[in-house]
Amino acid sequence: MSRISKIQIDDSNLPPPTTEIEQERKVAMFDLLEENSFDLPEREDRAVPEGPFEVELSIREKRLVFDIATEGGEKAAEFHLSLSPFRQVVKDYWAICESYYDAVKNMPPSQIETIDMARRGIHDEGARILGERLKGKAEVDHDTARRLFTLICVLHFGG
Repeated sequence: MSRISKIQIDDSNLPPPTTEIEQERKVAMFDLLEENSFDLPEREDRAVPEGPFEVELSIREKRLVFDIATEGGEKAAEFHLSLSPFRQVVKDYWAICESYYDAVKNMPPSQIETIDMARRGIHDEGARILGERLKGKAEVDHDTARRLFTLICVLHFGG
């Protein structure tokens, strides 16, 4: 499989992120670029350029947009996903993240660990949904889907 070599988030029409959201975004982008698996499937109607790919994520007209180009700037693909399947899991993810951030400040390690396990479970659910939504459009592994889901959460929170 190929990979993402550059990731951008178009948040120009969103409110400024909180400190926690900005930190989530930085970590997800760093981790994604360090290790990911991303490829475009073969198409009968056209040739698919080889990666690595540059990906821009944005929200346009209440849809999640993946704008994909080669490193040379050649347009490789663009697809739009409905945000509806993500709404509840994003809401749950931010709620558990808030609990986690509060817990880190005030609770003993055992309670923090319990909340973190729940947070990882919701994160995995978001990655699963993203993987399903990307079928036929892009091929990603689970860790890449998790990191992309975090970036979707950042966009969704602002949008």
